[in-house]
Amino acid sequence: MKRKSLESVIIMVLLMVFSCDTPETVVTDIVHTDGSVTRKIEMKNNENKFKLSDLQVPFDSTWTMKDTITIKENGDTTWIKTAEKLFKNVDGINKSYLEDKGSNRAISRKAEFIKKFKWFNTEYRFTEMIDRTMSFGYPVKDFLDQEELKYFFSPESVHSEKLNGPDSLKYKALGDTIGKKVDKWSTKNMVSEWIGEFSGLTEGKAGNDMTWESLKKHEDEFVKIVEANNEKFDSIWAKGIILKEFIGDSNSIRFRTEADTALAVVGRKLFIKFNDYSVRIIMPGKIIGTNGFIDKTEVLLWPVKSDYFMTGPYKMWAESKISNTWAWIVSGIFLLFVLAGLIFRIIKK
Repeated sequence: MKRKSLESVIIMVLLMVFSCDTPETVVTDIVHTDGSVTRKIEMKNNENKFKLSDLQVPFDSTWTMKDTITIKENGDTTWIKTAEKLFKNVDGINKSYLEDKGSNRAISRKAEFIKKFKWFNTEYRFTEMIDRTMSFGYPVKDFLDQEELKYFFSPESVHSEKLNGPDSLKYKALGDTIGKKVDKWSTKNMVSEWIGEFSGLTEGKAGNDMTWESLKKHEDEFVKIVEANNEKFDSIWAKGIILKEFIGDSNSIRFRTEADTALAVVGRKLFIKFNDYSVRIIMPGKIIGTNGFIDKTEVLLWPVKSDYFMTGPYKMWAESKISNTWAWIVSGIFLLFVLAGLIFRIIKK
């Protein structure tokens, strides 16, 4: 079987990324009290090219579409395509995800809407979720502290603002630290995922020294081997050097096909083809909880990047509430009747 190393996977992904003209895309979900959602998609490109296969989120001819252009003083032209559609409920959005033929069709996405009546208030929760791509990876929170996590998940606009602000040196150092820790996280995920895939392929064929539990005990050793040979990983993997160090000579020869297959699977998961975009959510009533960021237009914003859902589901959620005026009025009237009854009894006595 032809082997696919990490280096070749990276090259393949880079070629795919730079060969397509991916538009800058923002998806806005306007949530209504009845559970319907008006979804707006705004795509910007430096050419009037919006190929279906390059688009980050799905839409079709049933949407209302509009094309505009903006021209700067220096002559730079931006083409803008907007699409809008009212979905009766989140089932329509989820159906469009299932039928997606765009650039991000390989990932699993869905929306969820929950409405709770609490007499004085009605609460609403809207969530956009993306399933994880890895089965055996580690959550990024195991590698980053709270400040680093907040910066890691923040939009590029926040990064630019921080790096151009008075504390630019602090945030440059923070970004460098996060980069190093994320590299460590990625390597750890690669090794853990490989162990999971490899042990699954060799289950029932190998001895007790090749079980998932046994291999996991030596995971850190494997990580150190990979890190020490990072720049020449492709060549030493092809020569079987890494495999021999980790599982021994005889096992590396006997299970070479399974090892290469597992690495290919991990490569596709680790370097998944994905085009970034952003999500905005506008909720009914007053926001009472969210894990999003507030952008310049006072709208909740989430960047969507492949790192965010590598080892765990990426949930973009917001909660809001609307006061039920009629409930306050009914309660007030009821309270007046109760007080009036008490006063009448006191007077009667």
